[in-house]
Amino acid sequence: MGFESAGLVEHLSRRVTPRRLRRMRTVLAERTRWITVVLEEIYQPHNASAVLRSCECFGVQEVHVVEERNEFRVSRDVALGAARWLDLVRWQAGEGAAIGRCCDALAARGYRLVAATPAADARSVDDFDPCRGPVAVLFGTELEGLTDEALRRCPERLHVPMVGFTESLNISVSAALVLRELTRRVRRGAADWRLGEKEREELLLRWLRASINGSDEIVARYRQQQGSGA
Repeated sequence: MGFESAGLVEHLSRRVTPRRLRRMRTVLAERTRWITVVLEEIYQPHNASAVLRSCECFGVQEVHVVEERNEFRVSRDVALGAARWLDLVRWQAGEGAAIGRCCDALAARGYRLVAATPAADARSVDDFDPCRGPVAVLFGTELEGLTDEALRRCPERLHVPMVGFTESLNISVSAALVLRELTRRVRRGAADWRLGEKEREELLLRWLRASINGSDEIVARYRQQQGSGA
């Protein structure tokens, strides 16, 4: 973190309660990018919002949203503000398929691409090892699931085992169960699952700014004072 950012964190920290600041640092200590989520063409606001809420609750910092055909909309009543604490990366229609560009970018960063699907060849999440390398789990729509292109891009597949007549879960429920299991195992078995100190402080600055009314004006005044030597 640069000198200015460190000064801004200190300056803004005075404008929240000590309890609030401790809470932010506690949450940051559990944040991870080891697990990330890709949502392909999720268009129902309730489902989209519920998945974001689960990601935030389980400490998953980054979510990729593929919306080439369907707009991704968030229901505030369901998300309960979860989206503002997360990094949402949007992949929209453009040159080349959005899902392909998303998968290529994640693979280039070293992520294992894993499809969440009830297909017969999918491995149970109970038997999946998320500690062999960072994991990007792809979820599709309830009715159609992941597209053929998304499935083609994923060398690995997993599912949530079920013993009833119903063959699939609501996507928000499925995502919550998968994330609960994977993040639990990663925290126990992966060495580098935490964010680095620099990234934690950068996120803290962003969260402080999101939490304080009029933070843009406060930051502008701070920079002006620093520039004038006041």
